[in-house]
Amino acid sequence: MAFDIDMIKSVYSNVKERVDAARELTGKPLTLAEKILYSHLWDGKTEKAFVRGKDYVDFAPDRIACQDATAQMALLQFMQAGKKNVAVPTTVHCDHLIQAKQGAKKDLKRANETSNEVFDFLESVSNKYGIGFWKPGAGIIHQVVLENYAFPGGMMIGTDSHTVNAGGLGMVAIGVGGADAVDVMAGMAWELKFPKLIGVKLTGELNGWTASKDVILKVAGILTVKGGTGAIVEYFGPGAKNLSATGKGTICNMGAEIGATTSTFGYDDSMERFLRATDRADVADAANEIREYLTGDDEVYANPEQYFDEVIEINLSELRPHLNGPFTPDLATPVGELGEKAKKNDWPLKVDWGLIGSCTNSSYEDLSRAASIAQQAIDKKLKPKSDFGINPGSEQIRFTAERDGLLQVFENLGATIFTNACGPCIGQWDRSDRKGEEKNTIVHSFNRNFSKRADGNPNTHAFVGSPEMVAAIAISGRLDFDPMNDTLLNEDGEQVKLDIPVGLELPPKGFAVDENGYLAPTEDGSSVSVKVAEDSERLQLLEPFTPIQDSELKEVKLLIKAFGKCTTDHISMAGPWLRYRGHLDNISNNCLIGAVNAYNKKTNFVKNQLTNEYGGVPDTQREYKAKGIKTIVVGDHNYGEGSSREHAAMEPRFLGVAAVLVKSFARIHETNLKKQGMLGLTFANESDYDLIQEDDTFSFVDIESFAPDKPLTIEVTHADGSKDTIIANHTYNDAQIAWYREGSALNLIKKQNA
Repeated sequence: MAFDIDMIKSVYSNVKERVDAARELTGKPLTLAEKILYSHLWDGKTEKAFVRGKDYVDFAPDRIACQDATAQMALLQFMQAGKKNVAVPTTVHCDHLIQAKQGAKKDLKRANETSNEVFDFLESVSNKYGIGFWKPGAGIIHQVVLENYAFPGGMMIGTDSHTVNAGGLGMVAIGVGGADAVDVMAGMAWELKFPKLIGVKLTGELNGWTASKDVILKVAGILTVKGGTGAIVEYFGPGAKNLSATGKGTICNMGAEIGATTSTFGYDDSMERFLRATDRADVADAANEIREYLTGDDEVYANPEQYFDEVIEINLSELRPHLNGPFTPDLATPVGELGEKAKKNDWPLKVDWGLIGSCTNSSYEDLSRAASIAQQAIDKKLKPKSDFGINPGSEQIRFTAERDGLLQVFENLGATIFTNACGPCIGQWDRSDRKGEEKNTIVHSFNRNFSKRADGNPNTHAFVGSPEMVAAIAISGRLDFDPMNDTLLNEDGEQVKLDIPVGLELPPKGFAVDENGYLAPTEDGSSVSVKVAEDSERLQLLEPFTPIQDSELKEVKLLIKAFGKCTTDHISMAGPWLRYRGHLDNISNNCLIGAVNAYNKKTNFVKNQLTNEYGGVPDTQREYKAKGIKTIVVGDHNYGEGSSREHAAMEPRFLGVAAVLVKSFARIHETNLKKQGMLGLTFANESDYDLIQEDDTFSFVDIESFAPDKPLTIEVTHADGSKDTIIANHTYNDAQIAWYREGSALNLIKKQNA
């Protein structure tokens, strides 16, 4: 039986009435995304037709999911809200703090020893506030959610950008910062700008080497890393119905890489099969009763150009396998064309590692298709030229895959089976085969491949593909290998060709597991003590942020002008820094150390205007803070793309940065800045970015009249005394300006609850 079945049935009991009302009010048929949005309005009533990309709307999500790295700060914030229990079903999943090194058992044991105080804190705070807790090793948050909590037509938010994975079961599931989650945990509405809609019509059927992953790799190449910003991507058409539920999840998961608010599919037979296979027949039965309300209206899908802001059509029968990369997930190349491109760009052709798993591709179907290629290598006497690493998505998948012999196939090929956790995908990888910054190539089935992402090496060229393609490339050891046309020399000196991969949508014997790793909270947590040691280096109770005064926004100094791509990984690195995710002061020592300084093209090396000397970004900013001087960060396009980590907003705020001025923002990061009481601004004239000089001082001349739809004027004084005036746009509404004036959204919640 499903978790929270009464909540799900309650949601379904309101869907028909609310969707019918929205259809009547808007005077048109509705997409699936619109049905879910209108049926989850905070006040429960549809009183106006919202304008896409303009209207801010209050929503009531059905549930929240948090992973251990982001849950720490989110729950530390929630503890300040003065609530006895979370207001909606919430879970915490321990998947980020487990380093991949020697294999599952040893790695999990080491993680439980090195991160025990964090796990103890998360378990105790979950137990106190009515939160479901998934222990280390239980699985990757998004796969566990798909197997246990996701349901068609629901709305959820999660403190990880790949929360969108639940779209594989027809949800509107959105990655948010921890402060957004805290609002909902505390019983407040969740605010979102009503998204635009991108429709992707899928026709045909996958065949040969092409996998579900190739759909999103193709879409990423079309839309780029910012093409989906502010939009929900809705997949439909006969091709969509031909995909498995976990294949749909893969596509939705990597939609985060195009900046999309989320992605989703309409409820269909494959979702019903997955629900029943994962012991949720009760959800499937309830969904079947309102089936037509859990997908887009027929007229929408028949004439998509009339109802979506943008429409893309992909014929799955003609889609070719892709590898995307390096250094960005939207650089899409069909496999047969990659060799020539690699040689032209001097990308290393030798492949050192093939990594299979992550929240994107760690389902039973994924492992079975990759295992079919691995078994061929054994049968055809091919010795792999690359190392293999496997991360199963959950303990249920691992147990089932072990029972059915899939993991043994990988082990027979010499693969290392890592813990059911994120591992290399988020930089938790102790890679023993390379030292320093050697230039090299890896292939993986993950979602992101930014510089330094997997192993901390800026010269690791990472390429993203399907699990079966990763297996084939790793066996060949060559980036330019095309399994559809090329042969390989086996141990007997024969040229052999790999056959088309085969897989199983669901395990024939059903899923099985001995211990899934779930701990239910106690019914009354009032007597539970939350475990935070006063002298801890990893956990620190929070103090409320002090509001930024208008008078402090005169003579603001430039901290850094970031050059080019600046993701949340650049602003607040993961990897070894994950250990400090619950200690704001300590983790602030990584603030912007990965951002490239536009003036010298170096990282973590900026000019201190007080001393005229160069130093690390955090050290320089701490000097400004000690002197009571506010600073500003200037950035390029899509600033803050990537992970939802709110540390990328909290660290600058904690250290005294008052404003971030960029050409454009990634959605989640812009919201995170607002939630923490900072100014997130964009150049009205993008070319003004070029006016900013290294010794500049900024004065916000009209901050006293900060108001919605009214740009701010900034006077920039250069070292020679000359001045420029810059107009800065913003998207703050009245409520968000109130967050700013109070010092943070959480401060306002506390004030309202006082």
